[in-house]
Amino acid sequence: MAMGGLKKKRRIQIVALTTVALIISTALIGYAMRDGINFFRAPSDIIAEPPGPAEVFRIGGLVVEGSIVRGESEQIRFSVTDGGASIPVVYTGVLPDLFNENEGMVGTGRYIDGVFEASEILAKHDETYMPAEVVDALKRQGVYKEPSDS
Repeated sequence: MAMGGLKKKRRIQIVALTTVALIISTALIGYAMRDGINFFRAPSDIIAEPPGPAEVFRIGGLVVEGSIVRGESEQIRFSVTDGGASIPVVYTGVLPDLFNENEGMVGTGRYIDGVFEASEILAKHDETYMPAEVVDALKRQGVYKEPSDS
C-alpha cells in the first residue's frame, strides 16, 4: 500500500516541477523577446496613428530625393516616403553602401516629436531584398515600380 502512494506522490511532484519549469521558460522567452519584436510601419501608418516615443518599431519606404542632409560628425537627416506620406528621419552612424535617394530602406528606432530617430538603417536595392511589408506599403500608395533586370 505504501509503495503505490509513494509512486503517486512522485508523479505529482514531477508534473508540478515540469509545470513550474514550463512557466519559467515561457516567461524568460517573453522577457528576452520584448525588444526583439519590432512591428513594421509605413510612413502613412505613422501619420495616421503616431506610435508612442517609447515604442521601438521598423519604418520602411523610399528615401525622398533631395532630402539627405549630412550634419556634424556622423549625423544624417533624410525623409522616407511610401508615396502617401513622408517622415523625417535622423540617424547617427555610417550608412550602408546601397543607401541612396529613391532607393528602398528600412530603419529601426523610435518616433519622437515628429521625427523617426533611427538606431539602425538597412538599405534595400530591389524587391528581392526589400521586405514584403515595404513592397506592400509602396503598392498601396501606387508608387511601387517593378525592378528592371540589369
